[in-house]
Amino acid sequence: MTTLNPADTSTWLPLEGLAPGFDANKAPHTTALSGREIAVVDARGTRIVHRFDDTTVSWDYQPGADDPTAAASDTDDYEAFEVDDDLYFVQFHHRYLPNEAVSLVLDLRQGRALAVISIILPAPEQGRTRVQHVFAPSVIEGAEATGREAAPTTTLIGRRVEWVYSEEHAYEHVYLSSRWYSWQCLAGPERGLADTDENSVWEVRPGIYIFAWREKVIPCASVTIADHRDVNAIRSHGVLFGLDESGEVPTHFTFGAHGRLLSTTLHAPELEPASFGDA
Repeated sequence: MTTLNPADTSTWLPLEGLAPGFDANKAPHTTALSGREIAVVDARGTRIVHRFDDTTVSWDYQPGADDPTAAASDTDDYEAFEVDDDLYFVQFHHRYLPNEAVSLVLDLRQGRALAVISIILPAPEQGRTRVQHVFAPSVIEGAEATGREAAPTTTLIGRRVEWVYSEEHAYEHVYLSSRWYSWQCLAGPERGLADTDENSVWEVRPGIYIFAWREKVIPCASVTIADHRDVNAIRSHGVLFGLDESGEVPTHFTFGAHGRLLSTTLHAPELEPASFGDA
């Protein structure tokens, strides 16, 4: 087996090399959505109808006037995780378009939704990670929309969190700014590796966040939803999506983790990273 050399990124594990055992702390799939039809409508007027059974979701995509995406419909396998009362994280990988995966947050209590589309670019582009994210907040048709719409937040900046994915896999994250975070592997096949990558953070309910990251070394990205309301017992559910070692085959798997806050860095007001924006 190739020895990982932190200084030589060509020796780093491909995405599928991380998968075995990485999902040990994944929450059970919930069938709470089975038998339901849920339509979401975004600000462009795009309407997507989802019909759930126990393990598959049939969907119909009708673009709005300002949406260049073609109409489409299909049925995909899905996994759903219960994050909080009436709050679900739904994950599926398109069969008809294998370079796309969907992370769908459904807030049935507040009548709101957030779709995060993970897209593998056809070829590497200068200055862009190979997997990109598109965020689309929406409302659930027929429900009263209450509370705040999901939106970007700087709340996590300065936090250092330890994440345990299994008895063998552990990492720490340091949330640096609205665009960057640093990670290092504390245990597992990537032990000793570390990097700084792009991230996006959206708040979906008070204390519950979408944290999405895009790696530059390995062609992959992740979307997670994390409940930080108890900083000593943080819980997350997520997906990794990208290309295998050949650089040709999409790889998609879900996972879960338990976390705890290690520390929080407070900057002087004039040096606060939250003011950096996305520049």
